[in-house]
Amino acid sequence: LGIGLWAWSEKGVLSNISSITDLGGFDPVWLFLVVGGVMFILGFAGCIGALRENSFLLKFFSVFLGIIFFLELTAGVLAFVFKDWIKDQLNFFINNNIRAYRDDIDLQNLIDFTQEYWECCGAFGADDWNLNIYFNCTDSNPSREKCGVPFSCCTKDPAEDVINTQCGYDIRAKADSEQRTFIYIKGCVPQFEKWLQDNLTVVAGIFIGIALLQIFGICLAQNLVSDIEVVRESCLFT
Repeated sequence: LGIGLWAWSEKGVLSNISSITDLGGFDPVWLFLVVGGVMFILGFAGCIGALRENSFLLKFFSVFLGIIFFLELTAGVLAFVFKDWIKDQLNFFINNNIRAYRDDIDLQNLIDFTQEYWECCGAFGADDWNLNIYFNCTDSNPSREKCGVPFSCCTKDPAEDVINTQCGYDIRAKADSEQRTFIYIKGCVPQFEKWLQDNLTVVAGIFIGIALLQIFGICLAQNLVSDIEVVRESCLFT
């Protein structure tokens, strides 16, 4: 939560709240704020509730954690049932952020990391970068990056120690066979699907582990609430 607020402070968002809606794409800072906010609420309710033996806070903790658990379970089932819809939404999400690539440095770094990690370019291919005003191939585009792609789309040369940030310039003006030599041809959506299939056991194990921790936390909180109520009832009858 603190990291998210600090990042917004550095970008001047806190001094100009209206700029939150100005970004056309996804601001990665939201991840820190949402996850940090949820963790703060759960941590506060759980710790204070246990230390002060406050049954209300403990019940709030278990109910809130239960809601998160069922939301995760619902999201997992829906993602399995509506695979094509999820793929379309992922395509829309990536293309929307391609349009806003130069608008926010955090978004730019996120896209570059994604393309480098999965060795991909665009949602379904390098031509998706035609959606960006700096990289499109239209005659009216005065940008030096015209008909190019970001450096994160470029294939890596092990002999190079310094990243060539101009390696993608004019690359989409060349023939497809020539593009394959210099940039990644596969899109990030199919590469993500492939990564998910290759690491399905690990991903499933992580989600199961998180779910078990949540169930354990709910049971522990409810057990503590029961103990507190038993002690209070015994005090009333003595």
